[in-house]
Amino acid sequence: MNDGPPLQIQQFLFDPSEFRPLDDLPAERALKPLSAPVWTKNKAHFNMHYLRYFVLIAKHGTYIDGFAGPQQGKMCNTWSARLVLESEPRWIRHFHLCDKQASQVDLLKHLKAQQPPGEYKRNIEIYLGDFNSKVDEILECGDITDKEATFCLLDQRTFECKWATVEKLAKFKTSGHKIELFYFLANAWFERAFDAQKDRDVIAAWWGRDDLTELRAMSREERSAVMVRRFKRQFGYHSVTAWPIYGQENGGGVVMYYMVHAADHPESRIQMERAYRRAVSDPPKEQLELDPTWRERAQSRPA
Repeated sequence: MNDGPPLQIQQFLFDPSEFRPLDDLPAERALKPLSAPVWTKNKAHFNMHYLRYFVLIAKHGTYIDGFAGPQQGKMCNTWSARLVLESEPRWIRHFHLCDKQASQVDLLKHLKAQQPPGEYKRNIEIYLGDFNSKVDEILECGDITDKEATFCLLDQRTFECKWATVEKLAKFKTSGHKIELFYFLANAWFERAFDAQKDRDVIAAWWGRDDLTELRAMSREERSAVMVRRFKRQFGYHSVTAWPIYGQENGGGVVMYYMVHAADHPESRIQMERAYRRAVSDPPKEQLELDPTWRERAQSRPA
């Protein structure tokens, strides 16, 4: 069995003209709205596109999904686990999919059973339980070595993922590149959810600090900026960006939530920007200031 990707596939991974040196990237900042909304399905596509670039660079990988059941029932076009499992090329070798609801785990098991045998050996592990309790078992399974490229999706609804869990993931590796994190940060309904949650210990565990009065008083922009700084300063990630997901067409309305991407591989932010663009059909003129050569490069990029 061939342990690596076929040579002919390696040769067309990227058009060199498609990327700029890391030093030439604009400073990480709040991004302007896109011309089309990135709905729930596009969030899943955003994740899927990035994972494709991730695996094309790494040639292997481990994927962790802490809240892996489909959030929209059986709407498969919005189900991240399904999109990633079926994404080509199938070079991610290890999958760890967790959900605390038995009905969701049944769907995950059915999804696993549907996967065809492939050229490369894969293992798909499914866990029933709270990810905050299962994370130690996943991290100690033996798949995630210091050299193993590892990506973790933390697609919580609001306060489900404890900060201690994020810390375990971020600090697990002792050398090499950290586990990449793709973290869901609620925004449009945050204040309503905060006020509705009467058990302040739940929020404190999510936030990882006890300054909840200050947290509630923050503006939405301040809260996302604080989260980005914490990923950088507390965990040492080289690149952290809060990618805004808007709620209305034409990039209008409020930011419904952010997908916070934390990584320390030099290619990561370049590829995440590329995936963000591909999550919609055509960014408007205002967005092109991120990269004036976008349209020319898009015409020549691989499918």
